[in-house]
Amino acid sequence: MLQTVNTGHAGVPSSATSVGDAWVQAPVNALLTDLAQRGWSEQRSFLPDAWVASLRDEAERQWEAGEYHRAGVGSGDEHRVASEVRGDSVRWLDPRTARPTQRAYLDLLELLRVEVNRNLFLGLFEVEAHASRYPPGAHYDRHLDRFVGSDARVLTCVLYLNDAWQPDDGGELSLETPAGELRVLPRAGTLASFVTEGMWHAVLPATRPRQSITTWFRQRPIG
Repeated sequence: MLQTVNTGHAGVPSSATSVGDAWVQAPVNALLTDLAQRGWSEQRSFLPDAWVASLRDEAERQWEAGEYHRAGVGSGDEHRVASEVRGDSVRWLDPRTARPTQRAYLDLLELLRVEVNRNLFLGLFEVEAHASRYPPGAHYDRHLDRFVGSDARVLTCVLYLNDAWQPDDGGELSLETPAGELRVLPRAGTLASFVTEGMWHAVLPATRPRQSITTWFRQRPIG
């Protein structure tokens, strides 16, 4: 059973080294069932409001400090900034430099990695994550999360941080599932997850700044 990081004042994580409250077990069980049955999942209120608010505040401070950089497309020598394709800025999350709630969230993702392996046998061995911010009007064209020639990314999870988000604000994740298009509104606390291979998706323009934390669970490259 997945357990969670202990929390401190107002429910905000105070320690990323111990486990306790089991509030996350129900949405994790639902996530695992969805992935096994259909390859994608939308879990609203995946994290307590205090966690989400703290993650949002940390992201805002990093943005104001100039710690984000323009995101690009492609990898290696093919990497380039292409505003016509992708308009967000990102900050990669490293436990050594992340802020306290970000570190606690990375610890929680590690627990989730173990739980997914235990139940779905995906062979996940590491986690990579970045915070992302889209300015009003920015988008990300239809794309896949795997780089050409790489099978490392196996599972994608996106946690949204946007407070009081309304349908008219836009910014949906458009996910092309086997059953048809799914649009996920980027409300604070919602976790959208999907099997990375072959799952085309896009980010639609929003009328407000749009913030999220995207995680890729990776396997060791095959071959």
